[in-house]
Amino acid sequence: MKTKSQKGIELEKGRKLLAESEALVFADFSRVSNENLKKLRKAAREAGAEFLVIKKRLLNVLLKEKGIEYDAKQFGGSVGTIFSKKGVENISGPVYSFFSKLEVPEGGEKGMWAKHILGAYDTKGNAAIGADQVVFIGKLPPREVLLAQLLGMLAAPLRSFMYLLQEKSKRSQEVIANTAN
Repeated sequence: MKTKSQKGIELEKGRKLLAESEALVFADFSRVSNENLKKLRKAAREAGAEFLVIKKRLLNVLLKEKGIEYDAKQFGGSVGTIFSKKGVENISGPVYSFFSKLEVPEGGEKGMWAKHILGAYDTKGNAAIGADQVVFIGKLPPREVLLAQLLGMLAAPLRSFMYLLQEKSKRSQEVIANTAN
């Protein structure tokens, strides 16, 4: 059990992280090994975020201090919070990727680890985001890939039209050549 001073230190660290965060992602870390938690912390750091295990009651205190109406006690079990300096769209991918790569124990269902993503909160937009939306966002390809796909979709009709004009031009040249003979 933590002492009051330890809880105070934990609260101070949480305040600092919350002040810098644009998004919070909540994850159930029960049945996740310490080795895998280290990997989650590393993945979060690489994405510009910080994973912090903080009691739900203390997390609620932090959220109320910031003026956020969100109850972390709605989640059962152990809850870890990922404080992201970037938006939900930037941290959802690494979090989903981490949980989807965890080894499924004997007799477990394939997507069981993705269910450990409990939800998120967008501090910039003051909006709660459900777990299914976080998983959906996490499955999306990176922004650059989506932009390249969009560009390809926009360019395809132009490319087809240019091909059509080129073939029409070739046919016209053949007709002119045949009539000249």
